[in-house]
Amino acid sequence: MSLQLIARDLYRFQQEVDRLEKELAESPPARHDALKLKLAQAKAERDLMRRMLDGRLDR
Repeated sequence: MSLQLIARDLYRFQQEVDRLEKELAESPPARHDALKLKLAQAKAERDLMRRMLDGRLDR
């Protein structure tokens, strides 16, 4: 995967994390569990992309 594609995916996942955090803050408590699960998944994907990008830049 090219550096540019990794950076693009990282940006996309960060945007998703930001969106979910805002949605969680504004949502009723009944939706918190589902949103927290989605947020955790998005953060894991974002962190993976960040590690991939960091690994590429260290070379």
